[in-house]
Amino acid sequence: MKITTLSYSLMIDTMNPFNEKQLQLLSRGPTYVPPCLMYILFADQSINDIVKKQFAPLKHQLMILFQNYKINLPLRMEIQDKLFNKFENLFSHPIPAQLFQHAVYKKHFIQSIRYTLQKNNLILRRTANNMNTFYVGNRSEFEAKADQYLIRSENYDVLIDINNQNNEKPLHSALKNMMESMNSLLEKLKAHNAIKDELYEQLVVDPTKTKLPYLYFLADISNGSGLSLLPVISAQYSATWKIAKHLNRVLRPFVDDKLRSTTFDDDTDFIRKFHQYATTERRLHTTTVFCIIKITNFYSLDEHQNMIDVIAEFLRDNLVTNKLGSFSIMTIRNLLYLFLHNNIFYYKDKIYTFVKGSPNTMLLTETLSNVYLSVWEKKILKEMNTTIEFFGRHKNQLFFTWNKSSPLELETFIEDLREKHRNVRFQKLIGTSVHYLNIYLENRQGHLYSRIHYDPNSQRYTLPYVTSHAKSAYSDWLRTALIRAVCVCTSIDDFQQERMYLELTFLTSGYSLLFVETNVKNFFNYFHALRMKYSRNQTAYDQFRRQCFDFVE
Repeated sequence: MKITTLSYSLMIDTMNPFNEKQLQLLSRGPTYVPPCLMYILFADQSINDIVKKQFAPLKHQLMILFQNYKINLPLRMEIQDKLFNKFENLFSHPIPAQLFQHAVYKKHFIQSIRYTLQKNNLILRRTANNMNTFYVGNRSEFEAKADQYLIRSENYDVLIDINNQNNEKPLHSALKNMMESMNSLLEKLKAHNAIKDELYEQLVVDPTKTKLPYLYFLADISNGSGLSLLPVISAQYSATWKIAKHLNRVLRPFVDDKLRSTTFDDDTDFIRKFHQYATTERRLHTTTVFCIIKITNFYSLDEHQNMIDVIAEFLRDNLVTNKLGSFSIMTIRNLLYLFLHNNIFYYKDKIYTFVKGSPNTMLLTETLSNVYLSVWEKKILKEMNTTIEFFGRHKNQLFFTWNKSSPLELETFIEDLREKHRNVRFQKLIGTSVHYLNIYLENRQGHLYSRIHYDPNSQRYTLPYVTSHAKSAYSDWLRTALIRAVCVCTSIDDFQQERMYLELTFLTSGYSLLFVETNVKNFFNYFHALRMKYSRNQTAYDQFRRQCFDFVE
């Protein structure tokens, strides 16, 4: 059955079972939270409990600010206590009766949607592209695809089948033994002064505060050939979570610094650097072709021991001494062993362990993959240094230029690279016009043309999925999107079209014309360029672009 688009934020891959009002609510997307619903959902909890739960995200943000600005402890406590009291005071006031009745109505309405989903054996998921879009499909078909994914995957092994009576150890005993084994190794590291007592206390696994990670799937409809699934592992507060956080805190700044010259932070950073290469330095030739390599197994590049060896080799090659901070390379190896070999997750009455890679929701996994690929990339640069002028990568997507008259040698080299390093799986795209990081790039006889690229298989006029305060988050996103549009679009006509597209996206998502016009005006005023809002002057626009490039740099 063809996926039906019923609104910009709702896609249905089955017969539509919803009434008009249910569709209206679902069309608000997964970001939408009905006003004051919390007062109804948590009616059985005390105000103090509700306040603590709602204050937790703000408390986390405060801690980051305190650390960044080096606020002393007494002042931290004073600020935090005053904010909590203000928070509690606001929540202690009863809401108006009309809002309360509206919240009760929305609660019953949501329950009716849940009943419809259950009655028709349907599943509701947000889409994998991190946009404010819901997918509705047949639950049995969705779960069958998920089961097939696990059967075919080479990255996981079944550790425990909970329903199997012949397990060597029951689930509780197996998990207990795993955590005791981890703590035993941490104890040995402390005994050999590899980690300090304070760090040991931070990293030691507390079974009473540990949660079993679980696997779920998001709907991916971007490939144009129907539904595929993106696995996501919720691993917060897992047995390896604290080790992963601390290791990443140690490794990430060092790794980012060493890989900075070949790393794109995002699409805006990429186009700024490529504009410098192609337009400012005029190094784009009529014969230059673009090559994109997309790594398809970014989070599961190799087996654990090989990954540990590569990280250790990278540290030895780039460190002046044998230490990174207070950690020796051997200590980092041991902590990586603890992390990689003890990642597990739950799905449908089975406990799985990782054979390759680690949870894609942990930042350490991305850091390890970046190091591993940097070693792999060196092989490309070493052999092709004379023909590659511009080279870099953003996460799993690599981009470089090729300056020989024929790309045939490049095709041959890439296929040879694939054969020699089969553990790195990738797709390639070569040409004088490509799209990279949602940017369309074209070599027009030695002149760079670029604009925003939209995937034809993705929904148009949709906002991103956010979990924080939506209005504030979308205000920030609009400003960022406008800066991105200026940097990406070489033509003023393309920029104006993108500006209007962004404005329409907000209007179709229910935001007021005042909200849109105020934010757009603030953007132009910030750069003292209000005249550019409706301008068609390419020369003035080129100067405006230089302002934006200077700003993002």
